[in-house]
Amino acid sequence: MAVSTNDLKNGMTLDLPEGLFSVVEFQHVKPGKGGAFVRTKLKNVRSGAVLDRTWRADEKLEQAIIDKHEMQYLYKDGDGCVFMDASSFEQMSVTEAALGQAARFLKEGDSVPLSLYKGEIVGVELPAAVELEVTETEPGLQGDRVSGARKPATLQTGIVIQVPLFVNVGDRVKVDTRSGEYLTRA
Repeated sequence: MAVSTNDLKNGMTLDLPEGLFSVVEFQHVKPGKGGAFVRTKLKNVRSGAVLDRTWRADEKLEQAIIDKHEMQYLYKDGDGCVFMDASSFEQMSVTEAALGQAARFLKEGDSVPLSLYKGEIVGVELPAAVELEVTETEPGLQGDRVSGARKPATLQTGIVIQVPLFVNVGDRVKVDTRSGEYLTRA
């Protein structure tokens, strides 16, 4: 569906020759001399790269319609992840590369909204923080209470993060999905 650059809005997704881009911000500029133009900041939906682009006013661009489906993560299958549509029970396999960093925080049974474009998954929306169980870490030593001291801990999804010394195997911890850092014990 073609859309004019005059009708751009924040959050709108465009299908450009370089790929799928989401409009982060836009500015309509009308200089004293010459024609009006639209200056935009775009974010690649798949890679997250940011791009600055300028177009003439009233130039036509192709808008991408992104569908969001609530899907449940079932299990990991080789280099892919299997999801099930909550309404139709249809299963779909997705490569970890398509999910990006989100694959590190998914555990079996989680329901997450997936963004689909022409039947292909282009993104996943994780909550700001997830609760994961610690499966492996060194025991904290009695009396070793240096402020801010950290130790590595392996979580149930396989990722390794730095946690405080008092966290033990079996504890549940909250992890920030944007940075991958320990937040608090759950």
